[in-house]
Amino acid sequence: MTTAPSHPTDPTMNAIGQAVAEAREGDVAAARRKLLSLWSGIGVTGDPLHRCTLAHHLADLYEDPAQALAWDIRALDAAGAVTDQRVQQHHAALHIAGFFPSLHLNLADDFRRLGSFEAAAEHLNAAEESAPALPRDGYGALLRTAIRQVAEAVAQRDTAKRDTAPGRTA
Repeated sequence: MTTAPSHPTDPTMNAIGQAVAEAREGDVAAARRKLLSLWSGIGVTGDPLHRCTLAHHLADLYEDPAQALAWDIRALDAAGAVTDQRVQQHHAALHIAGFFPSLHLNLADDFRRLGSFEAAAEHLNAAEESAPALPRDGYGALLRTAIRQVAEAVAQRDTAKRDTAPGRTA
């Protein structure tokens, strides 16, 4: 799932984007606090695009795969309620189908790191099945490569953190 350009009339997406940028600049703890504060305002019944985006990015801010898993599950759950119309209100070129490969990949990697290889394989299958929705660009190639890497790690029963995993830093 990419971080799409912010929409000037959506302050929540702008705030999520700012927190993600802060994490990428190295202040993971502050970014996590900001995202958790935003989550408190959005709540479990709030706008599903906001919930999906926030949970997806917040999961990357946890080193512990169990904590990441909780947020990745929230992201996938919220994505199921997002429509293309809602996504395109944020960015005209996006389609919700393009979110699912990344969401399932993250869950597969969380389960793999926890040693739950059967659950990891199920989400890998879902990531592979939804991969045709990925763009034919660098982002799509990155995710396709990550799907292969996680599949190899699952086959080897490897629970180590991947060097190429997103964020996931304490």
